[in-house]
Amino acid sequence: MKKTIGWIAAVAVFVVFLVGAVVLYNRLSADYQPEQLATDQPSPSQTESAGDAASETADEEEVVLAPDFTVLDEAGNEVKLSDFIGKPVVLNFWATWCYYCKEEMPDFNEAYAEHPDVTFLMVNATDGVQETKETAQAYVAEQGFSFPIYFDTQSSAVSAYSVTGFPVTYFIGKDGSLVAHGRGMLSRENLEQGIAMITEE
Repeated sequence: MKKTIGWIAAVAVFVVFLVGAVVLYNRLSADYQPEQLATDQPSPSQTESAGDAASETADEEEVVLAPDFTVLDEAGNEVKLSDFIGKPVVLNFWATWCYYCKEEMPDFNEAYAEHPDVTFLMVNATDGVQETKETAQAYVAEQGFSFPIYFDTQSSAVSAYSVTGFPVTYFIGKDGSLVAHGRGMLSRENLEQGIAMITEE
C-alpha cells in the first residue's frame, strides 16, 4: 500500500513538473521576438580593421571597421574576413546546439541563393566540446543548406566580436565597415533589410 502511494506521489510530482516546463516554454516562445537591427556608429575604441584597404576608403566619413579574424573553410584552409574586402558580407555566428540559430538558417539559405553578389560567412562556433566540425557539417548536409560554412576552431572570430550569445549577425559593407548588426534570431524581413543596407550604392 505504501509503495503504491509512493508511486502515485512520484508520478504526480513528475506530471506537475512536466506541465510547468511546457507552460514556461510556451510563454518564453510567445514572448520571443526576432531581434531588430542596430546600426553601428563610429567608436574611438574600435581600432581593429578588416584590412588596410578598408581604411583607405574612409576618407571623408568616419566608419566602424569590422575586426578581422581567421577561420577554416570545409577543406581546412585558412580564411580571413579581410579576404572579402570589396564585397558586401553577411557574417553570422551559429552552432547546432542553438535552437534559434537553426530556426533562422533556412532564411539565410534562401537569401544566399537570392543574393549571389553578397558573401555569406556562416561561422560555426567550433569549440571541440559542444560543437565539432563533424556535427556542424552533418547538420548542414542533413538540412540541405547550400551556403558554405566556416569553422572558428580557435575562437578567433568569436573573440574578435565578443560573442557571448548565439545567433548574432553582422552586416559589413564593401569597404569593410560595420553597417549594422542583430543579436538573436533575425526575421527574413530584418535579414533583407540588413542586406539592402550593405548593397545600396
